[in-house]
Amino acid sequence: MKRWLPLFLMMAPGLIYIFINNYIPMFGLVIAFKKVNFQDGILGSPWVGFSNFKFLFTTEDAYVITRNTILYNVLFITLNTVLGIMLAIFICDIAAERMRKFYQSTVLLPYLMSIVIISYIVYAFLATENGMINNSILPLLGKEPVSWYSTAGAWPLILTLVNIWKGLGYGCLIYISSINGIDREYFEAAGLDGASKWQQIRYITLPALVPSVITLTLLSVGKIFYSDFGLFYQVPLDSGSIYSTTNVIDTYVYRGLLKLGNIGMSSAAGFYQSLVGFVLVLGANLIVRRVSKENALF
Repeated sequence: MKRWLPLFLMMAPGLIYIFINNYIPMFGLVIAFKKVNFQDGILGSPWVGFSNFKFLFTTEDAYVITRNTILYNVLFITLNTVLGIMLAIFICDIAAERMRKFYQSTVLLPYLMSIVIISYIVYAFLATENGMINNSILPLLGKEPVSWYSTAGAWPLILTLVNIWKGLGYGCLIYISSINGIDREYFEAAGLDGASKWQQIRYITLPALVPSVITLTLLSVGKIFYSDFGLFYQVPLDSGSIYSTTNVIDTYVYRGLLKLGNIGMSSAAGFYQSLVGFVLVLGANLIVRRVSKENALF
């Protein structure tokens, strides 16, 4: 104990934070099965079984919000993984160290920005009257101005571009770290044997990135029924005319909570998302374990 005490002390703040922030609130899962009456308190409120879960499955919008949530997340995971690997390889091939660090910082900057700031940047491009696209780009192409916040068909592309711009840097830095950890002797030996740059990437770089890709993908799969609330609520400015392509489970539950004030329904939605994510992580890890046991999380 005396030998490892310094390490336990270093771990303590993180463990305390996880316990307070992640485990104590799990008591709130009981709300998903109750009709909360604040006068009686959570424990004194009556049980309603699975009635709160009907809010997600019996509504007319159930198919739309589930479809949007899953398809957007699958698209985001795929594009962020592919583009993150490509960008990481490009940055690692920059000879000047100062420029390499500059590009790493530039790529990460949008990830650190508040979604509120990003929503204003998007609005500066898409505003009907003063937006850059309607005032500068479309006139050059001979096109009429577009009311973007009323055009539902444009938002899958807009949200995808915003998500890539904001979230690409996080995965990219992880891939850069993995590439920097590859022994340079492999590349030197491959070069001496006449391997082209593409062959070095294919047979050295990409195999070395497999563990990182699998880890990030499994973590993303666990949140496939969750959505970036700010991206789908703040960026489209909660425009009702584009709900068909911007409404996801999180925004739907939030709007339902504002209208009905029933926190049991929102708790049921969160419980459902967590349970499905847990099952998906187990299933995806089982598949990875069957294909490559050493790359599985557990």
